[in-house]
Amino acid sequence: MDKFEQTNVEFEQAVAECRALFQKKLHDYGASWRILRPTALTDQLFIKAKRIRSLEIKQESLVGEGIRPEFIALINYGIVGLIQLSRGFSDTVDVSNDEAMVLYDKYAHEALELMKRKNHDYDEAWRSMRVSSYTDLILTKIQRIKEIEDLQGQTLVSEGIDANYMDIINYAVFGLIKLKVEK
Repeated sequence: MDKFEQTNVEFEQAVAECRALFQKKLHDYGASWRILRPTALTDQLFIKAKRIRSLEIKQESLVGEGIRPEFIALINYGIVGLIQLSRGFSDTVDVSNDEAMVLYDKYAHEALELMKRKNHDYDEAWRSMRVSSYTDLILTKIQRIKEIEDLQGQTLVSEGIDANYMDIINYAVFGLIKLKVEK
């Protein structure tokens, strides 16, 4: 198996772990996230990424959960963000759990395909990066989303919010892979 195939397998395994948790939460809560407006979703991504950075710096968790669950949350909320962008937010839960899983799979697949293209062009550069760099890049992407939201999407030359969500998902997957390898 070449290095690109290995990355694809690791990516798919990481997303499968995230998908399993997403499906369990759907069982417990339904698609309650459909109510989130874009800015609230951005803030949810922010607190997850900020917690990772805090744990990286402090090297201690008083809550008892580590960095790994936060990367999983970033992936799942990133996919929720893509769903919300495509459908708009709702005042009620307007998708079934089965529909939510179909949408989840659609955007997880799109993230995988984007990663494959970028990984080819960047030649596995992510493997030489530190996990803390993924955290900082994710925080940067979230800040960009906030700026785009403040501009009501009226950017001059920048990628849209969807591209930033995709990058957040992919950096978080790389974080999960690296944390698993570094154990």
